[in-house]
Amino acid sequence: MSNDYQYPPGGYASPERLGVRPVAQLSTRFLTDAFTWMFLALLLSAGVAWFVGRDENLVLSALGMRMPLFIAQIGLGLGVQLGIRRLPATLALGLFFVYAALMGVTIGVWVWYYAGYSQNPTAVVQAFVAAAAAFGGAAIYGVVTKRSLASIGSFLFMAAWGLFFAFIVNGLLLKSSTMDLVLSAAGVLIFTVLAAWTTQRITNGEFAAMTGSREKASVYGAMLLYIEFINIFLMLLRIFGGGGRR
Repeated sequence: MSNDYQYPPGGYASPERLGVRPVAQLSTRFLTDAFTWMFLALLLSAGVAWFVGRDENLVLSALGMRMPLFIAQIGLGLGVQLGIRRLPATLALGLFFVYAALMGVTIGVWVWYYAGYSQNPTAVVQAFVAAAAAFGGAAIYGVVTKRSLASIGSFLFMAAWGLFFAFIVNGLLLKSSTMDLVLSAAGVLIFTVLAAWTTQRITNGEFAAMTGSREKASVYGAMLLYIEFINIFLMLLRIFGGGGRR
């Protein structure tokens, strides 16, 4: 699970609270920029994952470095999000791509396990197709709905952190495959709704108002969308692959 999910503190005038909305052309530009960087980051992660997953020695090296890798992912994920207002847009984008490359190493290990070691390659395909469908549907809903998702989004944002700690407790103490599947299913729901909320916030210009820059807003929105898609994919991979039954 990717859990580097945090929002910077307030201190800006939210367009939604002010009752204003960018013109359609500007909203489209916000979405285009964010999704462009997100897709490029996904392509980078996929390339790294393919490179790692095809070499068992690289997989074993990644497993041996899993704690430093996890700490680096947490640090970069939180660092970019919390520092987005102070970081130059180009630096923030570069750090985002470094984060995506590191996530590609983790994804490569997962893909290697299911497609190779456990002889369950269909789980990877099923998870990706289902994740793309869920994420795509959520993004479309976030764009077209007139209903504000702020209240439910804030609640699920906190639930995402609760899910993170629940996975840790189950992995270290309970070691329950049934609980793993339940948590994974909850994770799919949580991050799918969060994807709709993030898309709505991008469309409404909230990230542009928060960062004071369209360029920074595109990086920030792309990073959140990337994290949400990766989490949906990894949760579904656990479900289709049998959860914690390893």
